[in-house]
Amino acid sequence: MVFLKGMGMGAADVIPGVSGGTIAFITGIYERLITAIKNVNWPNIKLFFTGHFKEFWENIDGSFLLCLIAGIITSFLSLAKLMTYLLENHPVLVWAFFFGLIMASTLFIGKDVKWNWKTVLTFCIFAVLSYFITSPQNQPLNATDANWYIFICGAIAICAMILPGISGSFILVLLGEYFFMLKAISDLNIVPIIIFACGAVIGLLSFANLLSWLFKHFKMITLAALTGFMLGSLNKIWPWKQTLETYIDRHDVVRPLTQLNVLPQNYDGDPQILAAILLVIFGFAIIFIIEFIAKKLAK
Repeated sequence: MVFLKGMGMGAADVIPGVSGGTIAFITGIYERLITAIKNVNWPNIKLFFTGHFKEFWENIDGSFLLCLIAGIITSFLSLAKLMTYLLENHPVLVWAFFFGLIMASTLFIGKDVKWNWKTVLTFCIFAVLSYFITSPQNQPLNATDANWYIFICGAIAICAMILPGISGSFILVLLGEYFFMLKAISDLNIVPIIIFACGAVIGLLSFANLLSWLFKHFKMITLAALTGFMLGSLNKIWPWKQTLETYIDRHDVVRPLTQLNVLPQNYDGDPQILAAILLVIFGFAIIFIIEFIAKKLAK
């Protein structure tokens, strides 16, 4: 079951606009994941090197992390090409499904928050922040394939990947490295993958400690902030967009540079309104189906 949740996280993180952290939250493993990552620290690493393997494995929740990471990697390797194809050929339908998914996820997480003026204020602040961060009109940086830059991108993107509502893939788009890393994964280009992974490990361990501390001392405010992040991110995954500027990437493929959210009737192309609405409904419903199944399995 943890392996399947990992696959869900991996599939979400491939899409620039959807967060693997959202899937972790929906499936009820978010805090366990943060705690497990936080425990990959020097005292526990010393246990490994001094031969206390069982204690090390238990302290870092090793079986859980191994199954989850295996699921994420499997999903990355198997879905990278499929997601590239779907985004290039059926963008409206892909975004419609995830729009419904994130809408339902926002309600799903928000119901666990104890709402008062502090949590409402936090929610509003982070919803607005997320809205501006995920604006489709944001222009990507002029990227470089230098190893140091790939390392930094890994450290930054992984932090976003474990934040519900903020997509690590979208952050990579803004940093100008999304399509480069997607092709590296598809082609199994080992060097940039390893460099990116090293940056991700450093960023993940640092950020997990911060999140764990926030959950321990300010749980409701942290949940409200994460809920706001998710609501604001709907700005990025609105299905109908008008491309304002394009650019040619390093592989001579035309990519959208800046976009504008528009109403379906103003969409330049087939808006596929009926199919999109059905996929929004399906994406919305699937969250509550997952919750229902999770409750049954728990019993």
